[in-house]
Amino acid sequence: MVDANGFPLEEFIGYLTVEKGLAGNTLEAYQQDLRQYREFLARKKIADLARVKRDDIVQFLLREKDRGLQTPSLARRLVAVKLFHRFLVKEGRLREDITSVLESPRLWKKLPEFLTMIEMEKILKAPKPTSAIGIRDRALLELLYATGTRVSEVTGLQTEDVNLESGFLKCRGKGGKERIVPLGRPAAQAVRTYLAKVRSKLPVSGFLFAGRPGKSLTRQRVWQLIRQYARAAGIRKKITPHTFRHSFATHLLERGADLRIVQELLGHADISTTQIYTHVSRDHLKSVHARFHPRP
Repeated sequence: MVDANGFPLEEFIGYLTVEKGLAGNTLEAYQQDLRQYREFLARKKIADLARVKRDDIVQFLLREKDRGLQTPSLARRLVAVKLFHRFLVKEGRLREDITSVLESPRLWKKLPEFLTMIEMEKILKAPKPTSAIGIRDRALLELLYATGTRVSEVTGLQTEDVNLESGFLKCRGKGGKERIVPLGRPAAQAVRTYLAKVRSKLPVSGFLFAGRPGKSLTRQRVWQLIRQYARAAGIRKKITPHTFRHSFATHLLERGADLRIVQELLGHADISTTQIYTHVSRDHLKSVHARFHPRP
């Protein structure tokens, strides 16, 4: 264990108490966080805090994550470590604050789950076009994948929002902002079949995908349908309606689409939201490079 002189925990807590006036619960939490940090450094046989590197702190947080610590607690762990290192620099015990460029785990982005193109084909073919429900659900799934729309956007669609002649869909995103999205031939054909064979026989309602009389399908019902057809297709991944949106974006980028175009199709106000998909696409590019390049 790092000794008290090398790891002045009590001195630091006293500083937070007097200088910062932190509440007792916060002080206790930080103390526990730093005890875990001290234990981690001791296991790595780092007795001198001047020898700690940024990678050591990242490894500490990853270890805590593997132990089951949730993001809010991880974020607090990092805050405690950063405050501690800042204190050591202020006291002249360290020359540099190596934690200054470390971002909070709250900002760590999880790569989105998506389906491969083969998996997507399987789930799109799962609804049987021999029944009214099957025809409706095939149109629903085709439309979700073809447009990358959010489930709330799809359930809010009116029949007039779909222009099958021109192959476009008008949807309303967050904040009521409208955007136009291409529909694609398979989706347009599935929707055309649904409108002719199923939708035209239902009670009058403005919603494209009607549920109860005068109502649209609910988001919960769409989620249930997707889970049902994923099981029928033999797909074991955890799938939600948003998985279709993730797959839409990933497949476009894998096939060479421009990031700005994907941003517009998804209705993202900030391109940084879209950029998360480039990480997935890069993995695909690396696998293709390794497979086909003569010197991978």
